[in-house]
Amino acid sequence: MKYPRKLSSGANNTVIVLSDTEVAKLFTDDTRSDIGSEAEKIKFANAVNDLIVKFIRLDYSEDLKAEMLVMERLRPMDYRAYEVEIRELWLDVFEDELRALHQAGFVHRHLKRPSDIGGLAFDNILLTEQGLRLIDVGISALRSQVENVIFEKYVAVEIQEIHLFKNYFLNR
Repeated sequence: MKYPRKLSSGANNTVIVLSDTEVAKLFTDDTRSDIGSEAEKIKFANAVNDLIVKFIRLDYSEDLKAEMLVMERLRPMDYRAYEVEIRELWLDVFEDELRALHQAGFVHRHLKRPSDIGGLAFDNILLTEQGLRLIDVGISALRSQVENVIFEKYVAVEIQEIHLFKNYFLNR
């Protein structure tokens, strides 16, 4: 289906603009993530810090026949317009906030896109006026959902991805 005001599409969902301040991730048919679970993970992360896009509400569009996960609208900026020293500061804050999420029991699990999915490697990390922010928590996990062994495995992978992102972000 063609959606009005489309921002992006992933393997299972499309994100559209609702207003100047809101976007909606559309859930139609069967997707790999559950709208309620995704909303809960965003709310959990939002209670820790501002790294993850902010949850606003769950809604339903009769026109689109879609459940909607409504979030704040982020406006990405091109980090290549900024000096490496400034990028290093943004990266330090990003790493601190990600560690805080890990300590609280949240892991994003999708900093780097799998190589078989189109788009840029780090499409889920956006530079905004507020600094680096994360979107798309569809496959994220809470420690309480997966227990310690699995959670720590996910965190270890994410730490490797942070090192890859650092090289990408600072040297591009």
